[in-house]
Amino acid sequence: MRIIAATILGSLSGASLVLAQAPDGYPRNPDIDVLNYRFHLQLSDASNEILGRTEVEIRFPRAGVTSIALDLIGKAADGGQTGMQVSSVAADAANLDFLHEGDRLTISMARPSQAQERRSYSIEYRGVPADGLVIGKNKHGERAFFGDNFSTRFRHWLVGVDHPYDKASCEFLVTAPDHYQVIANGILAEESDMGPGMRRTHWRQSVPISTYLMVIGVARFAVQHLETYQGIPIQTWVYPQDREAGFYDFALAKGPLAFYSSHVGPYPYAKLANVQSRTKYGGMENASSIFYSEQAISGERRNANTVTHEIAHQWFGNSVTEADWTQVWLSEGFATYFTQLYNEFTYGRDRMVAGMRSSRDRVTAYWHTDKGMDSPVVDTRVPADQALTHGTNVYQKGSWVLHMLRHRVGDQAFWAGIREYYRRYRDGNALTADLRRVFEEVSGQDLEVFFGQWIFQPGHPIFAGEWSYDEDRREVVIDLQQVQSTGLVFVTELEIGIRDDAGMRVVIAEIDAAEQSLRFPATKEPEEVQIDPRVWLLMESRITRR
Repeated sequence: MRIIAATILGSLSGASLVLAQAPDGYPRNPDIDVLNYRFHLQLSDASNEILGRTEVEIRFPRAGVTSIALDLIGKAADGGQTGMQVSSVAADAANLDFLHEGDRLTISMARPSQAQERRSYSIEYRGVPADGLVIGKNKHGERAFFGDNFSTRFRHWLVGVDHPYDKASCEFLVTAPDHYQVIANGILAEESDMGPGMRRTHWRQSVPISTYLMVIGVARFAVQHLETYQGIPIQTWVYPQDREAGFYDFALAKGPLAFYSSHVGPYPYAKLANVQSRTKYGGMENASSIFYSEQAISGERRNANTVTHEIAHQWFGNSVTEADWTQVWLSEGFATYFTQLYNEFTYGRDRMVAGMRSSRDRVTAYWHTDKGMDSPVVDTRVPADQALTHGTNVYQKGSWVLHMLRHRVGDQAFWAGIREYYRRYRDGNALTADLRRVFEEVSGQDLEVFFGQWIFQPGHPIFAGEWSYDEDRREVVIDLQQVQSTGLVFVTELEIGIRDDAGMRVVIAEIDAAEQSLRFPATKEPEEVQIDPRVWLLMESRITRR
């Protein structure tokens, strides 16, 4: 038993060390802190070229900084048609020297920074984005423009720090032909006609968010302004041709919004807009303006779980954001499990259990593939631009970690931990270690082994066993083995259901070895013995009567 625990603890401490080293590979710069972006964009029907000017406000934590590096994909060296070309960089009306190579724009400052000083820079550029801003015809053959930045695609059309660790407020000032409507993050600040056939639309996002969540949608829309919830406007933006179906599909948004607000904490943004778009994902959780695949509209609410999932992201992923892309389970695992929590609250526990069984089947199937066999939830080998390489782990297995955590600490401590985690890291960044710390504080439990084995180690327990009834001692005898091929032994509570003609009763076993013999009192011979009858453990099992 001591050897098993030592193996798990050693694995966890090693993982914590890697986390401190920012394993997703992005070159962080602690010498700058972006406070606000002001994106000026001019769009046209004549071509896919965009004209951009970004005004970026930066705080310098220390003195002596002499240059700034930002992300922006430049023109291809082979003379390709896509990429951005910077024409000027200025500060205080004076032009600055800059170097734009590959996807990095390095700006030489006119003078070294002072500690805590704030400065603003204006960057002018133009070009045709290869990605990030999706330009072309929608499903109805009409031209449209949609931002689609996850995970590192912001840099294709906007300039800034293309990583979730550096959050900032933002504004979009979009000048486009006046037959379009424009949706973006935050609140609408201005709409102004700008001359023949053009209109400028200004959206302002005052709460800091990560750059992958900063987007615009420019198209012909039918817009529905639904009721507000606690002062938060709820909106639907869909193509006019899908008006009736889209308005019906997205009208369910208030339910998840109310549930998460009451159970987690206040909604973090100024509006909740659900938007039909050309995102390549089923849904993309852009802060306050969620984009859904244009094919998701059915008029039958077949996308209800997707809507619930994306709204959950406004709290987890958007407001509380993973500090490193290898920790994306803190976003996707949360949204996946909170969809099930909403379903449990709204439709009953059976609905949630069915969802968790389905998720468990996906996790166990993935584990038996070559790709999944050695992949933990936090996989430090995955680079930033491939954050969803092990999607089943970060979505479904991540949700199971939260489900098991809930069972481990109990419902009261679980919800207290969730509320405190959100309160403490709202509008900021967090790591798995931060989540663990909060739950240890609210529950009074040591969760090092729990997070070590479920997050930083691959796999799950696979139980094989036989049971019999000892009539002399009036006991059920279960001989149980963990037979997972990794050789790692999981330490966990295991619920066992013993059924007789009086019904099912559940007993608890403490599992901490590869092989164990368990005995439980039983006044009569059982009809059946089940492993995990109430569906609280991520595992596979086969148990037969001896």
